Amino acid sequence: MISLKLPALPQVTQPDARSRRTAVSTVATTAVVLALLILPVVTGCGQQSSTPSSSSSSSGGSASDPVIARVNGMDIRESDLAMAEEDLGPELQQLPPDHRREQIINYVADVMLAAQAAEGRNLQKTDEFRQREAFFRRKLLMGLMLQDHARSQVNEEALRKVYDEQIKPMGATEEVRARHILFRADPKDAKAQDEARARAQAALERIKKGEEFATVATELTEDPSGKENGGDLDYFTKDQMVPEFANIAFQMSPGQVSNPIRTQFGWHIIKLEDRRNRPVPEFEKVRPQIETFLIRRGQTELIGQLREKAKIERLDGKGAPAAKK
Repeated sequence: MISLKLPALPQVTQPDARSRRTAVSTVATTAVVLALLILPVVTGCGQQSSTPSSSSSSSGGSASDPVIARVNGMDIRESDLAMAEEDLGPELQQLPPDHRREQIINYVADVMLAAQAAEGRNLQKTDEFRQREAFFRRKLLMGLMLQDHARSQVNEEALRKVYDEQIKPMGATEEVRARHILFRADPKDAKAQDEARARAQAALERIKKGEEFATVATELTEDPSGKENGGDLDYFTKDQMVPEFANIAFQMSPGQVSNPIRTQFGWHIIKLEDRRNRPVPEFEKVRPQIETFLIRRGQTELIGQLREKAKIERLDGKGAPAAKK
């Protein structure tokens, strides 16, 4: 299956729309790749020692951050569990809540035990540890900086502005819903092309004699998803399909069936089901995607600004080549 074109801003689609668009979809890339994501807070990178202190063993913690367990006298607090869960990411999300919590407590306890053992060997005094500690401290500070900056980027005015400028105009975009029957053929194999075209023409004759398009598609199409849904491609815009396919589909009227057409994937018969302007999703339904867009854009801009002001020197002789004058 060929990937769909990716919009610069995430869009809401029907639950199974992507699975219905098959080999006629076209590959495209976004103009700007947003490489920076919200960085999770790194667990266990603080200045707290792994050696228990007198205060840690005598306190039950604050009401807002209670002590959950102790490992050789060292407290595990509720906040430690929250950071550990974030550190583990989606690995434990499939577990029931109680089981997940036990796994997280065990994970934090194991980290503390191993850290205490490492300190017993004075590994914290090695050059390798100090180097790694410095790197993860900078990484943690970067994450906190990006998170703090992200909060300043997301407000109601900014959300509405993106919605008005990038989401609402979607309503002016025409899209069609179509079915197709695909007969695959190697573009370089003339004999295979002729055979595929003949099979497409035979299928068209059956449809002209009154057989349902979806029935014939389920029986004959060589598009795997089309066998499951009668060749239904759902709604798509013109730029989401290869030109040979889209140009024909967007010239058709609802109910019309095309003659066999050739694309890079083989030979197709198309039936147009419907035409419409793309529905504009409600603001609240796309709010999370807009928030993510604003956060990533803001973080990318922040790093760009910092780089512009910084003096970054490459000393290995492998930097970007100087621009020609």
